[in-house]
Amino acid sequence: MNIRFRRSLADLSSRWRNRFSRSKELSEHLRLGARGEKLACAFLRRGGYKILHRNFRARHGGEVDIVCRDRDTLVFVEVKTRTREDFGRPVEAVNAAKRKLISRGALAWLQLLDNPDILVRFDVVEIVLAEDGQPIFELIRNAFPLAAPYIY
Repeated sequence: MNIRFRRSLADLSSRWRNRFSRSKELSEHLRLGARGEKLACAFLRRGGYKILHRNFRARHGGEVDIVCRDRDTLVFVEVKTRTREDFGRPVEAVNAAKRKLISRGALAWLQLLDNPDILVRFDVVEIVLAEDGQPIFELIRNAFPLAAPYIY
């Protein structure tokens, strides 16, 4: 086999592998989100919540950052972390499409539990990481209802 051909084939293979492999190095915004979710779990625990699961992904779409329990209510929590509020509050990023995605994840979680007759709520935890490193938390209970067209 021609050496140039082998080198170009190896180079092409390497480029494809790099493009489609999962990088162990997370981008800055993903690291910020992961840190925010970890901080939010600690914040919720201090508030009496029992964390059941983090980063739930449903098979047919839908995702929930944190699934937890607040006394007798099952709570699906979306975490929004920002370094500053120049572009508005973090909760403003939970638009209709995001609410629908969270609702689909919540319904998938409820299906896993065989659709129990329990109270369900959607909360949002806002975290603003100040320059001095101290996070500022805001818990918004009942931030939104189950998105249309879903019912439970």
